[in-house]
Amino acid sequence: MIRALWTASSGMNSQQTNIDVISNNLANVNTVGFKKSRAQFQDLLYQTLRAPGAVTSQGRMTPAGMQVGHGARMISTSKSYTQGDMTQTGNALDLMIEGDGFFQVLLADDTIGYTRDGNFKIDGEGRIVNNDGYLLQPEIWIPENATDVIISSDGTVSVKIAGEENPQELGRIEIVRFLNPEGLVNMGKNILKPSYASGDAQYGTPGIDGFGSITQGFLEMSNVKVVEEMVNMIVAQRAYEINSKAIQAADEMLQTANNLRR
Repeated sequence: MIRALWTASSGMNSQQTNIDVISNNLANVNTVGFKKSRAQFQDLLYQTLRAPGAVTSQGRMTPAGMQVGHGARMISTSKSYTQGDMTQTGNALDLMIEGDGFFQVLLADDTIGYTRDGNFKIDGEGRIVNNDGYLLQPEIWIPENATDVIISSDGTVSVKIAGEENPQELGRIEIVRFLNPEGLVNMGKNILKPSYASGDAQYGTPGIDGFGSITQGFLEMSNVKVVEEMVNMIVAQRAYEINSKAIQAADEMLQTANNLRR
């Protein structure tokens, strides 16, 4: 019965963390480019009371063993990189990647961060930046006399200049993808960083060789489905509740044993 107390408590701890993950998903339901997470679990060690195939005192082999588990634990949180819903904004610097890939931004420590958030702006020097002022890479400057910004599906950035008939090409947005995007490290602020698990960054032109294409005037919203997360929350809550019932049952059995009289 003491084993049951610790086993059920491990289940409660696991479900508490599961609720934390679900809560973060729901909190970011309107976060541009956010990708939902899913908690994954595994069972703990087993105490083998009798090994499968053991020979009995009568010389017969047992077809099944006797093992008692010690609960569960959360082993990882897995990101889902399915495409989020698109929303039209009409803003020339709102960009969305349709398919595989990430935008590159230069962080404050001069390292490169990666994001699906395509909500860009122009800073005081005419450079394209994100909402935190991180520069889009490769850097692109918008002239002061530009009247319109045109970004094609392959990332080519052009502007219309007052008094000129043909658009002027400024550069091209390059996107990056990873062999294992689930291995990316979440830094907050819609920024991801690579790790050994994610593999090296693969650079490419949008819309070519499997890289996603860029759509101007749209943003990719979170891929969180509220109804799905609510169902997951109910399941986690019930699992937490039933584990607490197991602790209560074990406690009552211990109480009965303590109250035995001759």
